[in-house]
Amino acid sequence: MLTNHTDIKAWLGGMGIKNYTINESGTVTVDGSVNISDKQLTEIPVSFGLVSGDFDCSHNELTTLEGSPREVGGNFYCDSNSLESLDGSPQKANGDFDCRPNRLKSLEGSPQKVNGDFDCRHNSLVSLEGASREVGGDFHCSSNRFKTSPNIDATINGQLIWYNY
Repeated sequence: MLTNHTDIKAWLGGMGIKNYTINESGTVTVDGSVNISDKQLTEIPVSFGLVSGDFDCSHNELTTLEGSPREVGGNFYCDSNSLESLDGSPQKANGDFDCRPNRLKSLEGSPQKVNGDFDCRHNSLVSLEGASREVGGDFHCSSNRFKTSPNIDATINGQLIWYNY
């Protein structure tokens, strides 16, 4: 994890991230969206605090979400990585949360609240234990390893959508 402000600025600039503030704690607040998809990243080397727009770290080689923002004002995309855990995810996503397809065996570490859709299709889940407590839209969990209809202890304002192939 980068801690030196000069190194953090250099990395953010190299990723094309603008309108940011590096806080005294070393966390980065971004007024806008962050798109670090398709960069062959194995980790997120800076620690994001709040990102007011979307946060897209999809299509990389991430094995951890450490460094992800604590809150996202828009959508959070971590799809198409090598994640086995959602530890390090934002606590709140004001839009959609997309973690398909990865290697997830558990939803532990999921955001507590997702105001849009939650999409965890095409993983290796056998249950929905650890899923977000509140989902404002639909909860998509098809194409996992459920033996029976999955149970979820959450408020879902849309539909629970599942089927196995």
